[in-house]
Amino acid sequence: MSRGPLAGINTKPIARVIGGLQLLIGGLMLTSIPFSLYYKSGDARSFLVSGLICLTVGSLLWFTVPKDDLDIRKREGYLIVALGWLSMVLAGTLPYLISGVIPHPIDALFETVSGMTTTGASILTDIEVIPRGMLFWRSMTQWIGGMGIIVLTVALFPLLGIGGIELFVAEAPGPTSDKLHPRIQETAKRLWFIYVGLTGVLTILLWVLGMSFYDAINHALTTMATGGFSTKNASMAHFDQASIQYVIIFFMFVAGTNYTVIHHALRGRLSRVRRAEEFWAYLSVVLFLTGLITWNVIYNTNHSFEQSFRESLFQVVSLITTTGYVSADYSQWGDAALVLIFVMLFVGACAGSTSGGIKLVRHIVFFKNSILEFKRILHPRAIVPLKLNGGVVAPRIMTHIIIFLLLYLFIFVVGSVIVAAMGLDFTTAIGAVATSLGNVGPGIGGVGPVDNFAWLPYPVKFFLSFLMLLGRLELFTILVLFTPYFWKMN
Repeated sequence: MSRGPLAGINTKPIARVIGGLQLLIGGLMLTSIPFSLYYKSGDARSFLVSGLICLTVGSLLWFTVPKDDLDIRKREGYLIVALGWLSMVLAGTLPYLISGVIPHPIDALFETVSGMTTTGASILTDIEVIPRGMLFWRSMTQWIGGMGIIVLTVALFPLLGIGGIELFVAEAPGPTSDKLHPRIQETAKRLWFIYVGLTGVLTILLWVLGMSFYDAINHALTTMATGGFSTKNASMAHFDQASIQYVIIFFMFVAGTNYTVIHHALRGRLSRVRRAEEFWAYLSVVLFLTGLITWNVIYNTNHSFEQSFRESLFQVVSLITTTGYVSADYSQWGDAALVLIFVMLFVGACAGSTSGGIKLVRHIVFFKNSILEFKRILHPRAIVPLKLNGGVVAPRIMTHIIIFLLLYLFIFVVGSVIVAAMGLDFTTAIGAVATSLGNVGPGIGGVGPVDNFAWLPYPVKFFLSFLMLLGRLELFTILVLFTPYFWKMN
């Protein structure tokens, strides 16, 4: 079998998958054209040109690589994920640049990376004047990135001739990826059927509750992706209707739940849901933090109990799930609430969900192991296994989680120093790095809930774009490419 020149790496499946991704994104770009034409927003040509460019590039890569010469190993899997995301991001900037809506390449890159990593940070200062077709594409970038570009590809391109498990492991969010079906392609399909179905249900509910169909479909796309892009400058504060906000809260919470748990719940396998420790920890953390924040809001504002509870619950769920919607200016809730909100930037929801961040399962395993360490100190000869969901956590996974947490903290500290050295004040620097690395969206300081990222220097935007991609791909997928071990011949 012939191999490419990159240290024994087979470049053919990489080229073929990137070609498939370009075909996919080119087709999805064209879905913005009906909105452009209906609202006469004048950006249909931008999507047509961008889509044709992607379809042409995709066709050249897809059809020039023979299916019988595809072989993938772990190294090819990680390269496919990293280069696949990079190719999608670069393609995603085309509509912004061609239309002139975002003329500067770094601004277009930032907005696209923020969309596809479902971060929700934006450089647009007046969203409501942006053409309707472009706003729909902006929401679509988050929906594409929500469940993961590569998982979608594995589900829809079985003709690749690739088993797909390497792609799914490299792409799937969280330290574990429970299989719903022994064939990885079937797993990816089932995940996407759930994802598409929930998006459709939410669109209908928001439409029935009073949103226009356009606003409903946009917010459904970005809610299920836990992305947070809105069609309104005030985000969800614009829709100051309790029924709409409670529905968004519920679907944000669902989107932050492990999709394996959702699948079991839909199939009536409640015993498996009851054994899901991370889900119950997720629910408990949301309720506990909501109680604390509600008390702070009541103390610092003159809001009613219901409004205080709703705004607190909304922001807790939005931040924990890394959705990033804003329903109120939480910077006015007092210092104690602001500290809790900053901590939430590091929590994340469930592994196997569309949320970003560290993920609760890592915190659970870390704290369980820390408690068991005291027992091991008292009984050094005893074998004290760490259990999760009734099963024993392998030492390799425990090591992986500890290294991940240390790397995450190290990158946050170093990133904050770098951003501060570029001219940002301390609070804004740590807020911008924490929210970018965690794929949350709003932060603290100059990138708080009523601010955006437009005023940041271009070098800072470029660096934060890298952090967003690094956080979305769970650190290792990107960092492994910078190690000498990755490029050594076997």
